[in-house]
Amino acid sequence: MRTNILIPPEKLKQDVDYAYNKLKQMHPQLYEYISKSDIDFKIDSLKKTINKPLSSIEFYFKLQPVITSIKQGHLSLQVPTEMLSKEDLLKIKRRLFTRFKYRIQGKHLYIVENRDSVQNIKPGTELVAINNIPVSEYLEKYTKLINSDGLNTTFQPYYLKDIFFHFFTLENGVLDNAKIETLYNNQKQTFIIEREKEADNCVDKKPASKTSYNRNFKFLDEKNSIAYMKIKNFSHYSSDKFYENTFTQIKAAKSSYLIIDIRNNYGGSLEEINNLYSYLTDQPFVLIKPAQLSSGLTPLRTNYFKKSTALEYAIKSMTYPTYIFLQALNTYKGTDGKSYYKIKADNITKPKKDAFQGKIFVLMNGGSFSASSILSSKLKYDKRATLVGEETGGANDGTVAGFYSYQILPNSKLVFPIGLLLVNPNIAFSKTQKGVIPDIKIVETLQDVIEKKDPQLEWVKNEITKEKNY
Repeated sequence: MRTNILIPPEKLKQDVDYAYNKLKQMHPQLYEYISKSDIDFKIDSLKKTINKPLSSIEFYFKLQPVITSIKQGHLSLQVPTEMLSKEDLLKIKRRLFTRFKYRIQGKHLYIVENRDSVQNIKPGTELVAINNIPVSEYLEKYTKLINSDGLNTTFQPYYLKDIFFHFFTLENGVLDNAKIETLYNNQKQTFIIEREKEADNCVDKKPASKTSYNRNFKFLDEKNSIAYMKIKNFSHYSSDKFYENTFTQIKAAKSSYLIIDIRNNYGGSLEEINNLYSYLTDQPFVLIKPAQLSSGLTPLRTNYFKKSTALEYAIKSMTYPTYIFLQALNTYKGTDGKSYYKIKADNITKPKKDAFQGKIFVLMNGGSFSASSILSSKLKYDKRATLVGEETGGANDGTVAGFYSYQILPNSKLVFPIGLLLVNPNIAFSKTQKGVIPDIKIVETLQDVIEKKDPQLEWVKNEITKEKNY
């Protein structure tokens, strides 16, 4: 890693101030979940602990917990890939720890899938230690690096299972092998696992297209009365065509029930969920409230030239005046004197001609974040769906995202994306500072995951059967 260059304390303190000043300048809801005095105190306390030179990575592990304490789910520092050597980047493609799938419960990390049968480690095995360091210590440390909206606590274990070994690699470097201590059926074992000999090129790991990967649709019964839609993320890529084709099929089949599965969907495009909602209602609707900015100037701070090649820079230079004009055109002052940004989703949208008229169930969990939470919140408020699962990872009342200003901290070179838009679903706020609460709470267990059972989907199917037999 190219991260062994030590940065003097005063330079790192300058980066702390730089990050905080940019937040105060651009973030439209900085003090929603924490007071200014509390942030000021945390910033001052952090700077007092920086009393020796640190690498960028060491600095990351100091600053990120302070960013996390702001409790704005989309705020997070990033370590740029440029800090990794070409050799390390090539090594990472040959998997080590990511050959397994994991689940986190409390201070425990379990292996729930071992598709390559590495060392014949069985699903349900707890990973107790890595290179003699207890995993519980890593979990305690890394949980503090993960942001969530407000008082929500369901998001962290879902996201941490996906990013745990990213943090581990930042801290320990790109390893060729590792000693792991495991626990299965009260029996401890030690293994040496090694990085793959070459990058995995299995066909089943490569989706045929983004459409089929992000969204899947099928009927769950022979009579096609139950339609099931799994949406892994709201990327917006090819989504218009997918929803048009899907709801045409559902209408032709005269389905009575629709299950929308947005579990582990970290969010994405507002435009996509607005379009999806137009297939779920028979009334004109407004998905979100006007999107608020910290000031009318923030849309001009979106790093238009970020990561541009020489040719792209030349082309962007020619189109930059148009970009500035459009950004200014979409920014306006509200009657309350605050600045807002025009978005299609804050206008009245008409329902589609093939909009579904039957009963809707939504499957959600702590991995349902951002746009997934906005969709869930709106469906719940409009009483258009029964929500099944657990509290979403994103806030019920909205979040700050939309588009970002990617700030580069001057000395450490860490990347700091700052969301510029306050996006609230068009509902009466719950003011709980929590996620969207399900109508029917069902939390899958570790054993459910190991045995590939789906208690949430099974509950919905059983409920539908009861209704049909009633």
